[in-house]
Amino acid sequence: MSYQNNNLIPEKMSTQNMQSDRPLLVAVIFLVVIGLMAIFSASAPKCIEMGLNPARFLFQQIFGVIVGIVGLRFLANFHYKKLIAYTLPFAAFVIVMLILVKVAGTTVNGAQRWINIGPLSLQPSEFAKPAVVMLLAGVFYKDANIWDNNKIVTAFIPILVMIALIFTQPNLSMVLLLLATSVAIYICAGGSIQLILCGMCTMIPLLLLKGLKGYQSSRITTWLHPEADPLGAGYNIIQSLVAFASGGLYGVGYGSSKQKLAWLPEAHTDFIYAVIGEEHGFIGCLLIICLFWTILQRGFLIAVKCQDMYGKLLALGLTFSICFQGFLNMWVASSFVPATGVPMPFISYGGSSIMVSLWMVGILLNISKDNVKRVRFGNVRNIQ
Repeated sequence: MSYQNNNLIPEKMSTQNMQSDRPLLVAVIFLVVIGLMAIFSASAPKCIEMGLNPARFLFQQIFGVIVGIVGLRFLANFHYKKLIAYTLPFAAFVIVMLILVKVAGTTVNGAQRWINIGPLSLQPSEFAKPAVVMLLAGVFYKDANIWDNNKIVTAFIPILVMIALIFTQPNLSMVLLLLATSVAIYICAGGSIQLILCGMCTMIPLLLLKGLKGYQSSRITTWLHPEADPLGAGYNIIQSLVAFASGGLYGVGYGSSKQKLAWLPEAHTDFIYAVIGEEHGFIGCLLIICLFWTILQRGFLIAVKCQDMYGKLLALGLTFSICFQGFLNMWVASSFVPATGVPMPFISYGGSSIMVSLWMVGILLNISKDNVKRVRFGNVRNIQ
């Protein structure tokens, strides 16, 4: 793939010294700091109960943040158009890792999603998020024709393989996230909305009737009537709502959450938003919403300002993936949608999640740098 619309960019001008999107970076920094504080508060009681260092999960998350920041700095200075050459190798790497999960993965709570590499525990499905965005941006930047044989071989088949492997883990929440991101990129590339609607009308009933496992279909029933089984299937969401109710407007104070002590499962991962709601109240929850909204607004603005379609789709896909996952976690914790088990980017505990999220932000920052370069140096050739 090559680009022909770069005549406004001086050939020897680098983006390395250009200023990236500061509001985006500031919002991400705030979320990472809030996440570290929330993880320590939510996980310390569990660590003490297990006889571990109270800051064990915090230290592990800090390691993930460090690796993520290193990747962010590298990708912020690595021109995003060069990513095209690495798209298929990266997708192949993700597929291999997903296969390794099926062969030698670690099972937690009935889900086989992790693979241990020495002292590290990776969740390969997290790496599928940027892989899917890169694949679709690389084939849709010219047109949105999905019946092209080259698109089918180089993008759609790898994506379907990744989705199939993730679905069998099982990890339905990640499958839904990848499908939603794919639909968003396809529509913004000029795809047919009628085709999407026809596909949804066909696939959703089939998925509900044949594809969902017992515990997955029960989540819908539990979401509608959690009080029907308060000590079983409805326990998690009821305790999450109790945490929000206890927090009120201003919260009970940092570290003072009671729900995290014995009642709220997965307080440092899936339901960390509920802990934030209890400790910092509605004000704390609103701050998280505003920070993710800032990322959404800045990411879409970066996409709009980008002069080439590949960069537009890349920025849009990365922004949508990060923010949709963040809002989905909030909706689950607040019982607006059925439980999915998806972590909150930058906030929830998880080394793979924080690393991949920061790397995706690095690409967004690089695209924003390229926009600045076009504004500053776009007329250099005309002057000459």
